[in-house]
Amino acid sequence: MINHIFSTKVDQHGQKMRTIRSFVRRQRRLTKRQQQALKNYWPIMGVEYQVNPINIATLFNRNASTILEIGFGTGSSLVAIASDRPQQNFIGIEVYLPGVGSCLANAYSAKLSNLYLICHDAVEVLSNMIPDSSLDIVQLFFPDPWHKSHHNKRRIIQPYFAKLVLQKLKINGLFHIATDWQAYAEHIVNVMQTITGYYNISNDNSCLLPLYTRAPTKFELRGQRLGHPIWDLKFIKK
Repeated sequence: MINHIFSTKVDQHGQKMRTIRSFVRRQRRLTKRQQQALKNYWPIMGVEYQVNPINIATLFNRNASTILEIGFGTGSSLVAIASDRPQQNFIGIEVYLPGVGSCLANAYSAKLSNLYLICHDAVEVLSNMIPDSSLDIVQLFFPDPWHKSHHNKRRIIQPYFAKLVLQKLKINGLFHIATDWQAYAEHIVNVMQTITGYYNISNDNSCLLPLYTRAPTKFELRGQRLGHPIWDLKFIKK
């Protein structure tokens, strides 16, 4: 189970390639509940990373609209929305084992059969495991804003990533991003405006929309306690 968080890429000479990642591995000790969930429920709801595309219809044993969430944290909001929408398929990607363990425990308690989790780097999962034009919605809620200017290059929303998501969405598929950092919201809008193939669905073309119906995340609630406004950014694949 969960062999690697990310794979090591090498160049043509066999040397390790230095890549900029949007996350750092801030792992903490697993609780007993998380350990038990990883042991008992990962074989049921976990999907190991592989370099070949998965068959989503085979994975869920049905054809249904599919929502992929990147960086689900502890998974509380993902479990809530999957519980509320049993007619849809959900795939969650997260690199932190404690969060994966908590999500597995909660999903099993909720008796979910429409949710699978992947513990790996989202860029590699999207590039290799997710078939093109297979997703109805990609959700990215409260990614690390990397607010210091010299860390901005680590932000996951960059042109190459936006293009990758576009490739995986169906026509009229939705890329939904939420953040509580205004500077990051502005960065996202600026990046997305450079990508041909997306349509900004807000009326004023800023895409800083009111919160749509979803369960609040742990990070969102913390931001609200600090007085941070929430920006929901929505882009449709044309």
